[in-house]
Amino acid sequence: MVVENPLSLFFLLSLSLLAGVAMAKSTIEPCAGTDSCPSLLGYTLYTDLKVSEVAALFQADPVALLAANAIDVSVPDLENRILPAGLFLRVPALCSCSGGIRRSISTRYTVRPADTLASIATSVYAGLASADQIQEANSISDPAALDAGSTLVVPLPCTCFNSTDNFLPAVYLSYVVQPGDSVLGLASRYATTVTDIMNVNSMGSPSIRAGDILAIPLPACASMFSQNASDYGLIVANGTYAITASHCVQCSCGPGNLNLYCTPASLAVSCSSMQCTNSNLMLGNFTSQQTSAGCSVTSCSYGGFANGSIITTLTTSLQPQCPGKHQFPPVIPPPTTVLHDSFLSPSPSPAEAGGTITTNPKSSVPGTFTFPGMSPAYGPVGSTSEASFVHPFSHILYFVASSLFLVSLLS
Repeated sequence: MVVENPLSLFFLLSLSLLAGVAMAKSTIEPCAGTDSCPSLLGYTLYTDLKVSEVAALFQADPVALLAANAIDVSVPDLENRILPAGLFLRVPALCSCSGGIRRSISTRYTVRPADTLASIATSVYAGLASADQIQEANSISDPAALDAGSTLVVPLPCTCFNSTDNFLPAVYLSYVVQPGDSVLGLASRYATTVTDIMNVNSMGSPSIRAGDILAIPLPACASMFSQNASDYGLIVANGTYAITASHCVQCSCGPGNLNLYCTPASLAVSCSSMQCTNSNLMLGNFTSQQTSAGCSVTSCSYGGFANGSIITTLTTSLQPQCPGKHQFPPVIPPPTTVLHDSFLSPSPSPAEAGGTITTNPKSSVPGTFTFPGMSPAYGPVGSTSEASFVHPFSHILYFVASSLFLVSLLS
């Protein structure tokens, strides 16, 4: 076959190259005011990183990072433990209202000599941001002229939706779709439904592609602290933990019910009193007594952290039967490898992973919420936006060079 016009061949090759540039969709939640909420970012490690290095990428507390993934925080030399490339983590992030939409704006990144906006967005932050978004957030006129050592704001996607889903407590995970993902598979993995995910993300069909960012509602345990508490609005995803009150209190959610349950943290060193007033009970403890009317349960529960003090609440309730030993969500040691089948995909739920928790006080804290199987018809609804998703820059250079080489041969 003879090609009479080499430029036409270059044009066709250029079209094939541009086909690698897709528009990734992301769910946007409009907002007004200055309120914020706890959220989670789904992050896949691009290389082996220490716990402290992952936390530094997002300006997150290393202990809070591990607790959100039900990873044992009592292991020695915790912050220097190395996590493997390909590991999927849920990163706690404060979801703010900025520019009329929900996003996390607390992340700062220090530019390295070989960095480009594309590599920062698609590699370092695993597709949670786009090069265009970073360029706009930092008013960069020439993206090719990044100064090593300079600091960039990295806006990251998040949603609040009043921290509810179908009128039940929920925390939202910003999830970057991976090759091979389907809405059905994600719904099964995160204990929700296809309809719920579609409603939340304003999807006309369950069609997704790699690079899209979805808001995934996770069942959660909500707190009912007063507004003067520094941890007001605390919400914990089912099967995980949160560390609060200056690392003095550990709160967990599940398994079995969605009642927030808080105890002294294993990391506690110097903390205010955790004993309930007018009682010998400590935080997380209870007493029970069987009566003819039922079981009288008196418990010491957590009421938030205010002005440097741990608030405890003593409550007495009549329950149908006396509570047994509290079951904690299982924890796992810091992972050192990623199984091939789960590479670049979310890690199993803590319940699937197995493990034990180091603290085990007797306690039962009555709560408000349960999680019946409700219709997703009343779920929150967001909108979607599109941003360029570009294959790694080295691939683009390779194809351009190949195209020019062919043109020179055929000229």
